[in-house]
Amino acid sequence: MQAKIDSVLSKAVADGAVAAVSAVVCNTDGIVYEGAFGQSAPDGDAMRVDTVGAIMSMTKAITGAAAMQLVEQGKLDLDAPAGEICPHLGKVQVLTGYDEEGQPTFRPPIRPVTLKNLLTHTSGFVYDIWNPDFRRFLARTGQPSVTTLKKAALEVPLMFDPDERWEYGIGIDWVGQMVEAVSGLTLGEYFENYLTGPLGMHDTAFHPTQDMLEKLAVMQIRLQDGSLVVPPAEPPLPETSEPEFEMGGGGLLSSAGDYARFLRMMLSGGTLDGVKVLSPETVAQMSVNHIGDLRVVNLSSADQTLSQDAEFFPGDPKSWGLTYQINEIPGFTGRPAGTLMWAGLSNCYYWIDLENDVAGVFLTQVLPFADASCLQTYYDFETLVYRELQ
Repeated sequence: MQAKIDSVLSKAVADGAVAAVSAVVCNTDGIVYEGAFGQSAPDGDAMRVDTVGAIMSMTKAITGAAAMQLVEQGKLDLDAPAGEICPHLGKVQVLTGYDEEGQPTFRPPIRPVTLKNLLTHTSGFVYDIWNPDFRRFLARTGQPSVTTLKKAALEVPLMFDPDERWEYGIGIDWVGQMVEAVSGLTLGEYFENYLTGPLGMHDTAFHPTQDMLEKLAVMQIRLQDGSLVVPPAEPPLPETSEPEFEMGGGGLLSSAGDYARFLRMMLSGGTLDGVKVLSPETVAQMSVNHIGDLRVVNLSSADQTLSQDAEFFPGDPKSWGLTYQINEIPGFTGRPAGTLMWAGLSNCYYWIDLENDVAGVFLTQVLPFADASCLQTYYDFETLVYRELQ
C-alpha cells in the first residue's frame, strides 16, 4: 500500500493537482499508511504528517464529540429547545423577506431549534458562501460574516424552519456556544481538557503554539489557468486579532497525524490508547442517520473565491449523522453504505468506515473548496486504499 499511495500523491504534487499534501490511513490498531509530499510553502519546508494547517469544517466533528460528551453527562439534551442553554436560540426568527423600505421581515419558527438540529444542519442556519439570500441579508444589514469571529455573526435569523430541510450552516458554531455555556470553559479549554488533550492531539488548537507555528503550511489559491499561488494577502482564515468566540464550526488548526488520532478514537468506539472520551453507545448514535427522509444536497456556490459547487459522491443518496455525512449506498471509491465523512474549506477530507475498521485523512491548504483537482486526488487516494484492502 505504501508505495502505491506514495506514487499517487507524489504525482499529484508533480502535476500541480495539489501544492502539498499529507495523508494518513488508520484502523483501531494503529497507522496503516502515512505520507506527505510537496512543500508547506513555495519556499518552505517539506510537507510532513505533522505539518499544521487550517482544517476548517473538520473542526465540526470535534465540536460534535464535545457536545455528545455533555449529552452523556445529562448536561445537554439533543431534543430540548436549545434556547434553554443559549437565549438567542429561543428568540431566533425566520427571515421572510423585505418590506417596502427594504428592511428585513421575520416570523417565529414553527418549532424550536434543538441541539440535534444544530448538529445535523436542519436548524435553518446557513452559510453565506452557499446561500445567496443569506448573503443578501448580511449585505443589507451590515451584520458580519462568521469568519470575522464577532458574536454578532451568530445572532442571525433562520432561513427556514427547523426540520424543514438539510442545508449546511453555522449551527455547529452554536453547538460550540452551548458547550461553553454548560461547561464554563472556552471551547478551546474544553477540547484541551476533555478531548484533544486526552487523545494526545498536541498540534490541534484554535490558537497555535510556537511549535505549531513553526510547522504551519500556507494557504494557496487555484487560479483560472490551473496554477496554484500564495495570494498577496492570504484569504480570510477563521482567526482575527480580537476573536469574540472560538469557531466550533471551523476554527481549528491541526495536522493529518493529529486528526488520525481522533478518527482512531471513533473507530475504537470512543477510546484510544486506554483513554475513554465517549461511550461505544454514543459513537454508534453519532454514526447513524438523524435526518430521516431528508437528504444532503449539492452546495451551490455563492462565492467562487471560497468554494466551487460542492457535493461529495454526487447523485448518491446521503443522510447526516451527528456531525457526519453518511453514504446511504456504497460509494464508487469502494466505501460501503454507512461510511461517515466530511471535509474542510481548505480541501481537507476524511472518512470513517466502521464496518471495515478503516479511516483516512487527507490534508491540503488550497482554496477554493471542492477544487476539482484536489477532490479527484482525494478520491484516488481513498479508492486505492480500498483496492489494497481487498
